[in-house]
Amino acid sequence: MAGNAPQEPDPARGAVVPGAGGTTIAPEHEKVPGRSRLGGLWVMLASGAVVLVLLLVFILQNGQRIQIHLYGAHWNAPLGVALLMAAALGVLLVVVPGAGRIIQLRRKARSLHQDRERLLEQVPQAPQAPQVSQPPQAPQAPQAPPQ
Repeated sequence: MAGNAPQEPDPARGAVVPGAGGTTIAPEHEKVPGRSRLGGLWVMLASGAVVLVLLLVFILQNGQRIQIHLYGAHWNAPLGVALLMAAALGVLLVVVPGAGRIIQLRRKARSLHQDRERLLEQVPQAPQAPQVSQPPQAPQAPQAPPQ
């Protein structure tokens, strides 16, 4: 009976799984394509488009005009625009000090790196000590299995 005989896997078609109704799995030699910069760019652009559509819907649904007072300036704007502007100003309140701290830490790291290089140049090179090899360890006696 040819139907019950074990089947040889064909690398071109995939491996046949016995007992699974002739189901095949992907051949082993196929490689899954990796991520690319262009693929990442496409995902970012698609995500940005979705966010822009959501912002547009938010602005259109919150179209009531309100009066805004900011540091002596007064103007009327839709509620959605005013809320987005407030959110953007809130983000700036976090980003500006954070960026300043990052710049400060990078300057400090650059200064420490330069100090390290200068000190390494001043230290005389000591001759390298010969490598001491460790004596071989005696083989351990096998332990009796627990009873």
